[in-house]
Amino acid sequence: MKKAIILSAGQGSRLGALTANRPKCLIEFAGRSLLDRQLDTLAANGVDEAVVVTGFRDDQIEAALQRRRAAGEGPRVRTLFNPFYKVADNLGSLFIAREELAGDLLVWNGDTMVSEDLMARVVANRGAGICVTIDRKDGYDADDMKVIVAADGKLRAIGKRLNEGVNAESIGLLAFRDGGAERFRDAIERAMRTSEGTNIWYLRVIHHLAQNGHVGTLDISGDEWGEVDFPADVERAEELVQAWDAANEPERLTGTR
Repeated sequence: MKKAIILSAGQGSRLGALTANRPKCLIEFAGRSLLDRQLDTLAANGVDEAVVVTGFRDDQIEAALQRRRAAGEGPRVRTLFNPFYKVADNLGSLFIAREELAGDLLVWNGDTMVSEDLMARVVANRGAGICVTIDRKDGYDADDMKVIVAADGKLRAIGKRLNEGVNAESIGLLAFRDGGAERFRDAIERAMRTSEGTNIWYLRVIHHLAQNGHVGTLDISGDEWGEVDFPADVERAEELVQAWDAANEPERLTGTR
């Protein structure tokens, strides 16, 4: 797994003043932006190429990436600008990046943070085709991207409006292997040609693919991750990254990772 697409086009308006004049992915946590932390996590796990889909205040993202390049920080990063970020949902961002959907790769929401160890599990997983990373908890609310998973790990359904049978949630990190990315790309092309194409989430496309073929899941229950959507999420994310930084510091000092 050597490549990742990160979807960072949105403003994150639900965060209020924090994102009034900067994209959500540039909010800092313990001195590093959300985007920095995503890229650092990829680099630590051998993913040496990233494509970042930008939109709101793309100039700020470009400047941040230039600083990384000047400092010699990996991975190699290219950007793609989504001019429709204000009027299209995140399927539009993947449509802009559709030519990148080839071979083995990750698709990662730009507002999700995971630890280096959790990413290592995702990268090491050899599930063929399309694999949705999921977590489990006691209950799910209206904002969760809810999932119904069969006993054999096959994804049956995914969507925020699911009610009956929900037993997991998507964390916003997908892996594609062995033709899965090409299958997804073809489905995106079809979806964008429908009347609702610009108004749906890309996981709606995954849902439809699951009705007609195999979509797998990777259960990461027990590992911590964070999604930054609301002001309350920021404090929780700060706590997470401080704990991750503290755990990783001995390895960085000794060069054992």
